[in-house]
Amino acid sequence: MAKTLISVKAEKEVKENAQQLAVDIGLSLSDVINAALRNFIRTREVLFSSIPEMTPELERLLGPIERDIRTKKNLSSAFENAEKLGAHLDAL
Repeated sequence: MAKTLISVKAEKEVKENAQQLAVDIGLSLSDVINAALRNFIRTREVLFSSIPEMTPELERLLGPIERDIRTKKNLSSAFENAEKLGAHLDAL
């Protein structure tokens, strides 16, 4: 795929903080910007929020889990240590 250069003016501190955060999660700032542009193309929306929001796909996947929690089905108790957790998983 051919690449092109986009020149964007940003505050120095914003760029540095974004670069560091990207590095912290194993990405480059270019990766982050490309992902944001792809999402913009796909959804035709730009979301500005300080509150995390689930995607419709994640909400769909979590729906049955939330129902199980409400009805207290398919739940296991808390485990005191890794050995007890391993024993429980082995018994499934």
